[in-house]
Amino acid sequence: MLIYKIFRADEWAAFDSQGETLGAAIDLSDGFIHFSTAEQAAETAAKHFAGAQGLMLLAFETDRLGEALEWEVSRGDALFPHLYRALKRSELIWVEPLPLVRGVHRFPAKFE
Repeated sequence: MLIYKIFRADEWAAFDSQGETLGAAIDLSDGFIHFSTAEQAAETAAKHFAGAQGLMLLAFETDRLGEALEWEVSRGDALFPHLYRALKRSELIWVEPLPLVRGVHRFPAKFE
C-alpha cells in the first residue's frame, strides 16, 4: 500500500540532498513523520497547505517502512500513518509536483 508525504520545495530539496529527514517542522514538533493515505491526501493538502505553491507529493510503500510505521487515530477518528524514525531517500517510490490550480492542489495521474 502506498502512503504519501507532502513537502514544501525546500523540505524536499533538503531530503533529496541529505538522503534522510525527520520531516517538516510539524513532524519535528510532534515527534513523528505525518503521512496520509490516498483517501486522506487531498484533505491534508487543503487543510495544512492551503494556497501553498511549490509542493511535492512523495509516495512510500508501507511494507518498506517497517515496524516504526504506526497507524494512529487522528482527525475524524480516521487512522493516519505515522513514522517514528528518520525517513530515508532510498525508501521513496516516486515524487511528483503538486501544483496549485485555481486554488486547489492537482494530484498526479499516477496517484491512487
